[in-house]
Amino acid sequence: MNYGVIVSLIVGVILLTLLCCAFFMRLMNRQIWAYQTDLAEKHYEEVEDMYCQMRGWRHDYKHHIQTMRAHLALGQYQELGDYLRDLDTDLTEVDTVLKTGNVRVDAVLNSKLAVAKARGIRVNAKAAVPQGLMINEVDLCVIIGNLLDNAMDGCGETVETKRFIRVYIEVLKEQLYIYISNSMADHIRKEGGQYLSTKRGNHGFGLMRIDRVVKKYNGFLNRQHEEGVFATEIMLPLPK
Repeated sequence: MNYGVIVSLIVGVILLTLLCCAFFMRLMNRQIWAYQTDLAEKHYEEVEDMYCQMRGWRHDYKHHIQTMRAHLALGQYQELGDYLRDLDTDLTEVDTVLKTGNVRVDAVLNSKLAVAKARGIRVNAKAAVPQGLMINEVDLCVIIGNLLDNAMDGCGETVETKRFIRVYIEVLKEQLYIYISNSMADHIRKEGGQYLSTKRGNHGFGLMRIDRVVKKYNGFLNRQHEEGVFATEIMLPLPK
């Protein structure tokens, strides 16, 4: 075969490979962008639902005052006590679960944990986020939102009485430490030492997004599991 023809074939194969790689990367980026868009819309809807409840309670504030005054004027103290108890229960349901010191993180955490509780998942959470983060707040919310979505998915595969999510976010050794654990089924998928999503479609992009953000800030990421429990811990550098 002519030497020039061989070179042309090799060049052609290389160009075809590069074009395939470029096409694949573009397709992946589009899928990731679609996933991010869907995730952002989901977060917005969850937060909006929570605040709609709060706005509804505030809208009815005058009616509540009038009702309590009526009970008081008629000497209906038992009825007044019952009404106050019901209002307290109603307000507790829409009150924020956590106040971390960061409004955006509060919105994501509280909306996600409200969804978890609505699904019958026991929640134990403690979180504090310092001022002047090195990490972009949107990136931080991407990490937390994806972690909690994955945790809820994991809980969904277990019986309701055993479902739980634990959240701990705090400053540890001059780094922002994020720890989230959840109940899980006995089976788990790993490949090449990496955990795989148990869901089909775009769900695997959640793990990818977390990995990319942590790598972006030269952070530390560790996933581990033991019988019935899956845990993720992340450490992100803070400005010195």
